[in-house]
Amino acid sequence: MNIRGSICALVTPFTADGALDLPAFGRLIDYQLGAGTQGLVVAGSTGEAHMLEADEFDRLLAFTVERVAGRVPVIAGTGEAGTAKTVAATRHAKALGADAALVVAPYYVRPTQEGLRRHFLEVAEHGDLPLLLYNVSIRTSCDLLPETVARLAGHPSILGIKEARGDAERIAALAELAGENFVYLSGDDTSAAEAMLGGAVGTISVVANLVPRAFRALCDAATGGDREATSRCRAALDPLVQALNCAPNPIAVKAGLPELGLGLALPRLPLVELAEGPDRARLRQALSSLASLATAA
Repeated sequence: MNIRGSICALVTPFTADGALDLPAFGRLIDYQLGAGTQGLVVAGSTGEAHMLEADEFDRLLAFTVERVAGRVPVIAGTGEAGTAKTVAATRHAKALGADAALVVAPYYVRPTQEGLRRHFLEVAEHGDLPLLLYNVSIRTSCDLLPETVARLAGHPSILGIKEARGDAERIAALAELAGENFVYLSGDDTSAAEAMLGGAVGTISVVANLVPRAFRALCDAATGGDREATSRCRAALDPLVQALNCAPNPIAVKAGLPELGLGLALPRLPLVELAEGPDRARLRQALSSLASLATAA
C-alpha cells in the first residue's frame, strides 16, 4: 500500500446544532483530492474521534470511502485505551471499507513498553487491517520508544509509524528503521520538513486541511531531498503553522474552515470555538498570505 507523501488528518465539520455536516465534509474531501493530497485520515485526533458517536464514525468512514472511490488510501483512526476495543474498532473499520488503520498508543492507562508491544501485535494479528502505529506522547502520556518500534517493524501487517515527536534524536532513530516494508511518517507540522529531509517519507498533517496544495509542495520538495525548495515552502507555510499552535488541535484549524467555505468553526465540547481576537486575526492573516494556494472554490 502506497502510504507516503502529503496525507491529511481530516477535521470533522459540524452544523450549528452539532450534527455531522456531511456536505461540508464532502467539500473538504474534494478540496484535498483536487489539490493532490495522497491519503486521508478519518476520525483521528484532528477529526475529534472521541467526540463521535458510533453511528457517526460509521457514517463518516463510509462516506469517505464512497467519495474517494479508491483514488487515495483511506486510513481510519481506530485506537482505543484497551486492546480488545481497538481490535474490534479496527475490524469494524475494515468492514466499512478502510484501507488501513491509524492506531494511537493507548491513552490514559500508561502502559509499559512491553504492554505497548503486545498491544500493537494483538491489533496487527487480529484487527484484519494493515496498521500504522501512532505515537503522540503529549496526548497519551506514554511514549512509544524507537527500540519498541524496532521490535514491531517486521510484522507484515504493520505498515509503519506516525511519529508526532519532532526532535532530532527521534527523527534519526526512526529514519534508521524505515525501509521498503516500514514507513516513517511525521505527525507534526512544525517539524515535518526536518523529518522528511531526515528520512520520513511523508507527513500526516493538520495544516493540510486548509492549504493542501502548499503542503503537497512541501512534501514533494522535502522527500525529494531538495533543500532549497523545502526552505521556500516551509517559509511560506510557517506563519500558518505557527498560527494553528495558538490552541489545542483542532480548535484553530477548524477556525479556518469558514474562510474557505468548508464548514463552521465549531468543535464539540469540551473543546470550544476559537474566540475573536488576536489569535483569530493572525490565522486570517496567515491564510490570506497563502490565498492563491488556499482557495477551495
